Amino acid sequence: MQLNLIPHPATPPTDPELKLWADVDHAHILAATASTKIWFCVSAPVQRFVVPEASKPSRADGLWRTTCFEMFLKAPDGEGYREWNFAPSGQWAAYDFAAYRDGAANADVPFAPEIVVQDNLTWWQVGVTMPVEQGPWQLGLSAVIEEQDGTKSYWAIAHPPGDMPDFHAPDCFAARLA
Repeated sequence: MQLNLIPHPATPPTDPELKLWADVDHAHILAATASTKIWFCVSAPVQRFVVPEASKPSRADGLWRTTCFEMFLKAPDGEGYREWNFAPSGQWAAYDFAAYRDGAANADVPFAPEIVVQDNLTWWQVGVTMPVEQGPWQLGLSAVIEEQDGTKSYWAIAHPPGDMPDFHAPDCFAARLA
C-alpha cells in the first residue's frame, strides 16, 4: 500500500514541490506475527537535508529533533499505542503509551528493526523492516524533515486540526494495517 504524507500547514518545507510517501508491505509469517517493511521516500536529493551520520544500529531517544521517520500502531478498540522512530543513521526507538501521550515507556521488542538508506541521486529513501504482531491496527506514519538551512517540516498521512503538528493525535492514525 502506498500512502502520501503531507506537511502540516504551519511547518511547510522551503520547496512547495517536495513530496514524501511511504510504501508499506505487511506480510503474515506465522499465526501471531508478521513482517512489516516500510520505505519512506523523499522526492529531492539527500544533500538538501540534515541526515544523521550512519552509526551502529542502537536504541536512542530524541531522534525526532532532526530528520526522522515514525510509525504509530494502535488497536482499533484500545487507547494504548506504540510509537516507533527510525533515523537514517540506523538508530531507532520504540515506546508504548497507555493512552494519548500518557504512560510512555520503552517498548519491549524482540529485536531491533533493520534500517537502510538508499540514495537514488534525485530522491532518497529509508527502508525499515520489523516484526509486527498480527492486527488489525490503526496506522499512523509521519516524518520530521530538516533541511540544511534549518527549516523543519512535519509530515503525516493526516493531521489533526490546530496550529501545531501532533503525531500522537487520534486523527493521525488514518490508515489500516490488516
